[in-house]
Amino acid sequence: MFKLIPAVLAAALAASLSPAAHADEAARDSGPVKNVVLVHGAFADGAGWRSVYDDLTERGYRVSIVQNPLTSLADDVAATKRVLDRQDGPAILVGHSWGGTVITEAGVHDKVAGLVYVSALAPDAGETTAQLYKGFAPTPEFVIETSADGFGFISPAKFNAGFAHDTTDADAAFMRDSQVPINMSAFSTVLTNAAWRSKPSWAVIATEDKAFDQAMLIHMAERINARITKVSASHAVFMTQPKVVADTIDRAAKDAAKAK
Repeated sequence: MFKLIPAVLAAALAASLSPAAHADEAARDSGPVKNVVLVHGAFADGAGWRSVYDDLTERGYRVSIVQNPLTSLADDVAATKRVLDRQDGPAILVGHSWGGTVITEAGVHDKVAGLVYVSALAPDAGETTAQLYKGFAPTPEFVIETSADGFGFISPAKFNAGFAHDTTDADAAFMRDSQVPINMSAFSTVLTNAAWRSKPSWAVIATEDKAFDQAMLIHMAERINARITKVSASHAVFMTQPKVVADTIDRAAKDAAKAK
């Protein structure tokens, strides 16, 4: 009989501690999403997110910005994963333009609670980014010039009209002259993952975006079952409409927390 006492005491102790332990675990699981990771697209760098960063940090978010090398999809995904690894909890992963392809591949990371596509590409696993353009209207104001080594720049003569017609002339000129070229072969890389198949998604669509046919942006957003916000803006929507972008990210963080 005495041999049973330790077992009984152990069971009683476990029972007394279990509710508190479960409560702590539930609190952790249902806590808010307070981390945001921003991923820029081609021809730009992370500095363009400054106004979105300022808005979100004022709301209490911990915001990190990825600096993509734009040398390959694998390199950009690796850069994004390094930042995700540093997060202290769940994060909303945000991508603009080419950054949408990057978050689609990298977003299966276990720290990612949701995805926000900002006038962004959203391929499926087994697809290339280039395949997304098939069947949609061309974009004559968005002209890419490819150098001998395979890296692409937006034509300087077309930059303002194609990328940032709603910025000031000075800002558009600075963006034009500080372009970060992308290795064009990245658009032909087949994706392994499609994070939007397992993570909730949101999309901001710039209705004056000249980089994509509007039908293409809507098709991609609807295919991934994203909650869509439309705003009158150029492809530089992340710079010219930072509040709309920040509001969408804030909504995603709150909705993702409820869904956990």
